[in-house]
Amino acid sequence: VQLQASGGGLVQAGGSLRLSCAASGRIFIINTMGWYRQAPGNQRELVASITSAISTNTNYTDSVKGRFTISRDYAENTVYLQMNNLKPEDTAVYYCNAVLRTTPSRYSSLEVWGQGTLVTVSS
Repeated sequence: VQLQASGGGLVQAGGSLRLSCAASGRIFIINTMGWYRQAPGNQRELVASITSAISTNTNYTDSVKGRFTISRDYAENTVYLQMNNLKPEDTAVYYCNAVLRTTPSRYSSLEVWGQGTLVTVSS
């Protein structure tokens, strides 16, 4: 199973970017997809997550509430992060994450990470 992230880049403060992350490979079901970020010298932190289609719940870290929106295309196993009103402190490498099963068995549960995409916000 692989996660392929895209959409990072350089943007001025106040601008917008949209990150995408597509999961591929042997997938039975994806329970949760999310975005994490890691700035230089900092630990990786959860930015936003979204659960399954059965009971869709979203979760955001406080610093991005009202500015970022996470969404999923369940048919395409893809997660998006729409980032608006970007600030210099949002500069980081963004990683997508998925918790999934490769078979109906609960013992097939995996946590998978994408390769990271750099977001740079200039002031």
